[in-house]
Amino acid sequence: MAVDELLDEHEQGERVREWIRQNAFGVLAGIAVALALVYGYGKWQDHLQDERVAKGEAYAAFNDSIAAGDVDRARDLVAGTGLDDGIYGTLIAFDLAAAQVRAGDGEAAIATLSALQDIDPVLAPVRARRLAVLLIDAGRPEEALAAIGDADDAGSLEVRGDAEQAAGRHEQARTAYAAALAALDPAATVQRTLLEIKLIDAGGAPAHDEDSAR
Repeated sequence: MAVDELLDEHEQGERVREWIRQNAFGVLAGIAVALALVYGYGKWQDHLQDERVAKGEAYAAFNDSIAAGDVDRARDLVAGTGLDDGIYGTLIAFDLAAAQVRAGDGEAAIATLSALQDIDPVLAPVRARRLAVLLIDAGRPEEALAAIGDADDAGSLEVRGDAEQAAGRHEQARTAYAAALAALDPAATVQRTLLEIKLIDAGGAPAHDEDSAR
């Protein structure tokens, strides 16, 4: 290696050392911040995991209270553990409404389902159908139709038919039941039979009966 190359390397080394002296604090501070972020993220993940476990245990206790018919204790658990938020809030409202129906308090169940907000889109049609069924049972078919809205799945169409039938609009009920049958999964034989009975009760005829008559 030539002398001038050695001098160049020495000069470069001096420059590196000078840069380190000038920037050492910033480098160390950056490392400290990075370590703090990693540590903080780990602690945050631990907190989230602890929270998930706590909510899972509270939900299990809630279900135990519901199974025992202790609706008041179940409601207290919800209020005291933050279970009324997110997906747990929706599932708990469903369970609580079912318990209220079993206890003969349909109006309380209607209030429970009506109070639900920010529902997961997957569960929103379930809430709408359950609320509509309760409203029909309470003699409020127009409100039931409003709850169902424009949903066009088989279950919602069936409930729409029930509401129209309860309101005395048999033609609209037949239309809804026929649409529900058309949208129904072919494998759902029990539900199909029930829908056909409802269609006949509304003055209609299942499609296969009409075909055989022709």
